[in-house]
Amino acid sequence: MTEPSSPGRPPQNPTAAALFHFFDSARLSAALSTAIIATGFLAFFIRTLIGWAGLIAILATLAVLAAAALAARRDSLEWRGILPLSLLFFIGWSALSIFWSQYQWSTLGGLAYQAVFAGLAVFVALTRDLIQIVRAVGDVLRVVLMLSLALEILSGVLIDVPIRFLGISGDIAYFGPIQGVEGTRNQLGLVALLALVTFGTELLTKSVRRGVGIGSIVTAGATVLLSQSPVSLGVLAVLGVASLTLLGLRRTTPERRRVWQGAFIAVGVVAFGVLYGARDRLLGIMDASNELNVRLDVWRELGLLITQHTLEGWGWVGTWRPQLSPFYAIRSAPSGEHVSALNAYIDVWFQLGLVGLFAFVTLALLAFGRSWILASRKRSRVYVWPALMLVTLLTTSLAESLALVDFGWMILVICSVKAAQELSWRHSLPD
Repeated sequence: MTEPSSPGRPPQNPTAAALFHFFDSARLSAALSTAIIATGFLAFFIRTLIGWAGLIAILATLAVLAAAALAARRDSLEWRGILPLSLLFFIGWSALSIFWSQYQWSTLGGLAYQAVFAGLAVFVALTRDLIQIVRAVGDVLRVVLMLSLALEILSGVLIDVPIRFLGISGDIAYFGPIQGVEGTRNQLGLVALLALVTFGTELLTKSVRRGVGIGSIVTAGATVLLSQSPVSLGVLAVLGVASLTLLGLRRTTPERRRVWQGAFIAVGVVAFGVLYGARDRLLGIMDASNELNVRLDVWRELGLLITQHTLEGWGWVGTWRPQLSPFYAIRSAPSGEHVSALNAYIDVWFQLGLVGLFAFVTLALLAFGRSWILASRKRSRVYVWPALMLVTLLTTSLAESLALVDFGWMILVICSVKAAQELSWRHSLPD
């Protein structure tokens, strides 16, 4: 008779022991993490090629493998304080919204999609070190950018025909705008900005060869410019200021760092006020007036709907379903149907009300605050990555809802969990 195995130890049965070692292996964790990150960044591309059914099948397979790997490694992982309460609160409130949702089946589907991506992101954060995550994201983004540029060159130069089912217009011969495998220029621009942060971190930490790092940065920078995304160009300026600020903070003594932190916050508030006052001139320079007008029209329509369910929202759905009420009524000619509010914060307010907005802002601020403190204090340069990734993602969220789904939500959860591993107040609780 086979003796029962103790938790965390290989079972006595040879077949079970082989399975245990397979799911407990570092190679499986590395491969799974890369596959999860690739699925997040290529979600639109996968949906376009094989539909929602194909993407759901991939996510379900990854979720089963990740759950088995976590079960095999459950005794070697530190679980206390690992999941931020702000993350649990936001997901929990999203789940509760099914009781008052105007579209319950879609809410259920949106919740499942949100939870799967969150769970997969937690797996990556738990099983991989920060530098390993940076390398995995870097490897994936190199493929995403090269694939995007290759398809754009095929469409715009070699065959000179748009690839309509991918949303590629083939304008690379005119230096953009390009969409690549991300569907829109704004989404491709955000991916390129996240790639810039990742490739720069790889170069700083010497985790890739210098030639590879420099070539990757040039590719990402060219993609940002070719996307011709006014949103991404504006975020690029914010990212540059944040990078210089972090560089300065990392070089100051701990005694003076708190003073400089306060000074930078004050300067940031003043700069925001100045930029807001000069917004019309800046939008004219960036040729972004049309995009702003589209967003203002959408936000104006949403404002009327938000007042009907201010506190609790209409119900979570994530990506909008244009065929459902009230989404089909939210149109902005000539852009037609929308799949988001074009602002993550307004989107959350619309779907989850003021309570959900408070939960999301708390999640974002805690993740960013913890990451920023770690980036300014820790000696290792790899800690700069989560802080700058969140600067990019949360700033873009003022003009896009990408932080709520797919790779945006995945990156937000990974950074939140990694920051909580270092600075969660629950680590001080007794065992």
